[in-house]
Amino acid sequence: MTHPRTSPATPDADTESNPPTEGHPPTDAHSLSEGHPPTENPLPTERQADGEAGPADAERHHTALEPQADAAARTGADAHPNAKTDADVRARSETMAQADATHPADPEDDKPLALIPPTELRAHLAARLHSAARAWLHRALDEAAANPGTHGPISVWELRIAEAGRRCGPDHADAARVLILHAARADSDALSRVYFQGTGAERRAVLQALPHLVPGPQALPLVEDALRTNDTRLLAAAVGPYAARHLDSHQWRHAVLKCLFTGVHVETVAELDRRAHRDTELARMLGDYAAERTAAGRPVPEDLYRVLTLTDPTATPPAPAAQRGTRGTDGKES
Repeated sequence: MTHPRTSPATPDADTESNPPTEGHPPTDAHSLSEGHPPTENPLPTERQADGEAGPADAERHHTALEPQADAAARTGADAHPNAKTDADVRARSETMAQADATHPADPEDDKPLALIPPTELRAHLAARLHSAARAWLHRALDEAAANPGTHGPISVWELRIAEAGRRCGPDHADAARVLILHAARADSDALSRVYFQGTGAERRAVLQALPHLVPGPQALPLVEDALRTNDTRLLAAAVGPYAARHLDSHQWRHAVLKCLFTGVHVETVAELDRRAHRDTELARMLGDYAAERTAAGRPVPEDLYRVLTLTDPTATPPAPAAQRGTRGTDGKES
C-alpha cells in the first residue's frame, strides 16, 4: 500500500522571511493531485530555527506541541500568516526598531549571564523583548514555577527551553533559558538531562545557570564535558563563576590553556586574577606553550602575557614573539 507523502515542515508563522503572496495560500501539489486537502505541516522546533541538532531532537519534535493558548494569544496576522503583506512586515520591523531605540544597549548587556541575579536578569530581559515575546516568557516562567523539577520523559519547562530561540530571538534566548531553569528550580540531575540531550545553545544556558542553582560540585561533569569541546561559546560559558569555585588547580590551569588554544579571551575566565595569582605551575605551563608556538613559527596569543603577569606580579612579561603571519590561534590546539 502506497502512503501519500507529506510536504516538509514550513517556517513558523512568526518567521518574517519570504512571507506568502497575498491571495495565494501555499498548497501541497501532491495532495491536490490526489484529490486530498493540503497536508497541514507541523511547526518547526527551536532547533530547526537555530540550525542546531541534539540527541533529543526526535523525541522533542514529536512531543513539543504548542499549547492552544499560544495560538489564541497571537494577533490576527500571526494566527493567519497568509494575511501578511509586505506592508505588515515593514510595520512590524519599524515597531521593533522603535522598541530597541527605547531601550538602548547598556554595559549590563555585555555582562555574563552567570553574574546577573535572576530577578535582575528577568527585569532586564523583559524591558528588551517585544510584547508577544514578553507574554510568552511570563507564561513559560509561570509554568516552570508551577511544575518544578522533572516529570515523566520530558517536563513542560524543558519544552519551553527548546522554544526560546524562536520565541525570544537569538539575542535573548540564552537569558530566557537561564530564567526558565531557575524558575523550574532544576537540580543537578535535571540540569544534566537538559545539558546532554540539548543543543549547543541549551548546553550553554545550563552552564550559565549553574552558579544560581547548584551550590556544590555536583555539576562539575558538565563543565568538564564542555572543556573537552572546541566550541568557543561553550568554553566561554564553562569557565564562569561555577568553574572558578569548584575546579581543582590542575583542571583550572588546563581550562585557561584551552582558552588560549581556541582563542577564547581570558576576560571570560571568572576570578582569573585571584586564581592565577602567584601560580608558579601555571607560569611554567604558559612558558612551555609560548616556547612551543615560537619554535613552530606561530604567534603567541597576547592574552598569554597577561595571564603570565598575573602569576607573578613582580615579573616583567617576555617580549612578544616576532609575528610570522596572520593565522593567529584559529580556534585549534597546537
